[in-house]
Amino acid sequence: MIPDAYYENIHKIDYSKLKKIGVKNIFFDIDNTVIPYKVTNIDKKTLKLFKDLKKDFNVFLFSNSRRKRVMTIAKELKVNAYYLSMKPFKKNYKKIINMFNKNECIFVGDQFMTDVFGAKKNRLKVIFVNRFNDNEPLTTRFWRLIEKQYLKKYKKLQVFELNSYYDRLK
Repeated sequence: MIPDAYYENIHKIDYSKLKKIGVKNIFFDIDNTVIPYKVTNIDKKTLKLFKDLKKDFNVFLFSNSRRKRVMTIAKELKVNAYYLSMKPFKKNYKKIINMFNKNECIFVGDQFMTDVFGAKKNRLKVIFVNRFNDNEPLTTRFWRLIEKQYLKKYKKLQVFELNSYYDRLK
């Protein structure tokens, strides 16, 4: 359950490499991945990134957040979205797998327990990014406690360490 790549944030991802390896569909988590939790205004740099990405990829939001928040952000970014995705559970990942070639999809998120594990359980590619900040809802803080244990274990096994960025996508 290790991410295929780990970048500091969504702006540092090598999108040209994604295109070269055949990725056509990028699914972004929202909270603390695209924008900080509770923030609704998207900065100009992120707006430009999404505008540029849509030239080469189908871009989606894939979030556990409620409909109103997700659809408000999706409208501003001009992308399609999946809300209340229930990550890491398989149900909504299955919808995507049935709609798209899973080898052409990649998921981007800031949480191991929902974003990374959810995608990897479904044999999908995933990029992990650092979160914006620690301001998160109670359910996310619960997942972070479990994530912390995994990160300790991964560091001890020398398979993953925070702030040791890499890209193993092929």
